[in-house]
Amino acid sequence: MNRAAEQSPSHRSMVLLSRLLMPPRIGAGPVSPSGEELGHQLAQMAREEFDELVSLSGSNHVIIRGLEVFLHHVRAEQNATRAEWAADALAAERARIANAIVFLGEICDAFAEHDFPVAVIKSLDHWPDLGSDLDLYTTAHPAQAIQLMRARFKATLAPRSWGDRLACKWNFILPGLPEAVEIHMGRLGQTGEQVEIASSLLERTRVIMLCGHPFRITSASDRLAISTLQRMYRHFYFRLCDIVDSAWLADSGGIDYENLRALTQKADIWEGTATYLVIVSDYVKSYRGAGLDLPRFVREAARFGGERIYFARDFLRVPILPQSAGLYTSQLAGVLGKGEFSSGARLSLLPWLATAAAVGQKLTGSDKGIW
Repeated sequence: MNRAAEQSPSHRSMVLLSRLLMPPRIGAGPVSPSGEELGHQLAQMAREEFDELVSLSGSNHVIIRGLEVFLHHVRAEQNATRAEWAADALAAERARIANAIVFLGEICDAFAEHDFPVAVIKSLDHWPDLGSDLDLYTTAHPAQAIQLMRARFKATLAPRSWGDRLACKWNFILPGLPEAVEIHMGRLGQTGEQVEIASSLLERTRVIMLCGHPFRITSASDRLAISTLQRMYRHFYFRLCDIVDSAWLADSGGIDYENLRALTQKADIWEGTATYLVIVSDYVKSYRGAGLDLPRFVREAARFGGERIYFARDFLRVPILPQSAGLYTSQLAGVLGKGEFSSGARLSLLPWLATAAAVGQKLTGSDKGIW
């Protein structure tokens, strides 16, 4: 990691959030600093530092979990000022989430009323935190889903990028809802190449109750596969929530690794999934002294681990060359080797999209309309 990133306010906030969310396990390693020392540090935090912490925790989808621990520490220090800062920030975020959950429930109900199968993907993985948009997957025909969103919620369609069109996803803007609603229809993956997993995803879902409303969510294996597609094959960065969510899933015994391998091998992303899990394990180990209890076959399939990850621009970055490029090449070869030429053609467009997005970002400061 470069020295400039290590000394930046955002990096200091990332380290602090990681310490708050991943305290050392008893007997797993030295506690440095102790909870008492950490509480004293938080009690001395300047308002500017706190605002940076809130901003970073928001972009990394850990604001509720991070600030709840922060609040616990500063209350133990009897620091009323910092406790008030945290309580106010928590109240604002909980109000945002409460509003979004009402809309999410109503959207799912509307789809059910029309017998359109639908599941929430990604968004509820971070609970009690919530992402910056609401993601759903449906096998309904796009025209039917669009008509429903317009008629029931007076939704308008956001402009679609080239990547959106390939991935078969639409973003909707709803009155009274600050977050966009992103609906994936019939396909998954950065270029919509994942048809087989998508076609059976709804069969593996389960229903949970949140805020008095039932939501259909993905299985643990699908959840990790989707996270891998996002982090290792498209965005090439981890949010802190990806680390915390996946570590919790592993620690709770919620991952059937044999099932995960079988599922992701079908999608030709097993090596990427194994790499994702080893990165999570290595990052967690650096803070709590113990990583994830991963089977040997997971570690053997990983291309690299946490030693390649670096912090930049508010997130934990995955190097594109040669690491991620190698995973992409392996995925493309697997797809073409099975004769899935339509999916292969979609995947082959990914480097061109990435190049166009990079050029657009450099020329205009935005990759809008491309990625």
